[in-house]
Amino acid sequence: MAKVPPPLKEAYDFGLKKVSASEKTQKVTSVFERVASRYDLMNDVMSLGIHRLWKKWFVESLPLLQDGVYLDVAGGTGDIAQAIFERLNHFGFKAQVTVSDINPAMIDVGQKRYPHLSWVCSNAEDLPLKDNSIDVYTIAFGLRNVTRREKALQEAYRVLRPGGKFACLEFSQVLPPFQKLYDFYVFRIIPKMGEWVAQDKEAYQYLSESIQAFLTREELLELMRKVGFERARYETITGGIVALHVGYKL
Repeated sequence: MAKVPPPLKEAYDFGLKKVSASEKTQKVTSVFERVASRYDLMNDVMSLGIHRLWKKWFVESLPLLQDGVYLDVAGGTGDIAQAIFERLNHFGFKAQVTVSDINPAMIDVGQKRYPHLSWVCSNAEDLPLKDNSIDVYTIAFGLRNVTRREKALQEAYRVLRPGGKFACLEFSQVLPPFQKLYDFYVFRIIPKMGEWVAQDKEAYQYLSESIQAFLTREELLELMRKVGFERARYETITGGIVALHVGYKL
C-alpha cells in the first residue's frame, strides 16, 4: 500500500492544488519562465485586448508626482511601468519608475523593450528597498501569484512613505448573471488558447485556476486593513471581472 504523505503544515494554493510555500514559488517561477516570450501576446488574445483598457484605467487612477518614486511589483515585462512612465512624461513630470519581478526571464524580455526603466529582480515578500522610500506602489494581476500575500502587503506598507499610495489591480468575482459564461471561458477556453498560442496548456490552466482560488474583494480589503492601510477601498469594472483596491500609509 502506498504511503499517504503527511498534510502540509502550511498550504498555499497553486491553482486549485495545495502545495508548500517553496513549491508554490518554484512552480509559479517555472510557469512564467515558460511563457515569458509570449506573455504579452497571450494577454491580448485571452482578454480580447480588454486588459489594455483595464490597465489604462488603473494607471490613470494613480497620482502624478514631480520627482516621485513609483514601484511596480510583479511587473513582468514592464507594460504597467511603461504606461506610468509615459503618462508622467505626457504631463511633464519627472519621476523614477522601477519594475520589480521575481522572474529573470520576464525581466530579460522587459529590459530589452524598455531599457529606460529601472529593473530589480526580487520577491514581493522581501523587497531590497529601504523603509519609507516609495511614493506609489502598484501591483497588477500579480498578487494572486505571490505565495505569502500578507507578507507582500506588509512589504508594500513598509517601503511606502507616509502618505504613499498602494494600488492593486486583480481579477475578481463576476456578477451572477455572467458566472456560467465566465467560468466556461476562463476554465475551458483560456487553457486551449494557451495550448494553441503559447504551446503551454498547463501554464494557462494554472493561470485560470489561480483566478478562482484568489481572495474575494472583501477578503483582500480586510487583509490590507490588517497590515495597516488606511482609507482602503475597492471598485470594480467589466461586471466584476477585475477590481482595483487602493489604500494609503498615513
